[in-house]
Amino acid sequence: MKRIYSMLAGGLLLAALPVLAHHSFGAEYDASQPITLTGVVTKVEWTNPHSHFFMDVKDAKGVVANWKFEGYPPNVLYRTGWKKEVTLRPGDTITVFAWRARDGTNWAHSREVTFEDGKKLFFGPPSGTGDGGDRPAVEVK
Repeated sequence: MKRIYSMLAGGLLLAALPVLAHHSFGAEYDASQPITLTGVVTKVEWTNPHSHFFMDVKDAKGVVANWKFEGYPPNVLYRTGWKKEVTLRPGDTITVFAWRARDGTNWAHSREVTFEDGKKLFFGPPSGTGDGGDRPAVEVK
């Protein structure tokens, strides 16, 4: 009987821990708010399930804001031509096409990174349902 109570207590304890769930594009980002920003990379994180990079962006008044961009996991980046600590490094100036976070903060889902030499690489998947757009793949009636 003690074993059953111990297992139950352990299960309840695990259930109480915060869970890091993988989210959908639409839960965090707004496909109707595409942005293109140019700035200087400040940090790169090759982490699962999403890699991130941070970039200082200067507005028209010269005010600098640090943006966070989310993208593919490291294995996908590597397969599509990225090399850790080579392709993207702090200090690099890049242009990013992305979609803004729904909460309006300086956070976005990146799609394409353009480097100073004109080279372009995808850092993240397209918006929406995976069909490349922001509309459902089939019409819902």
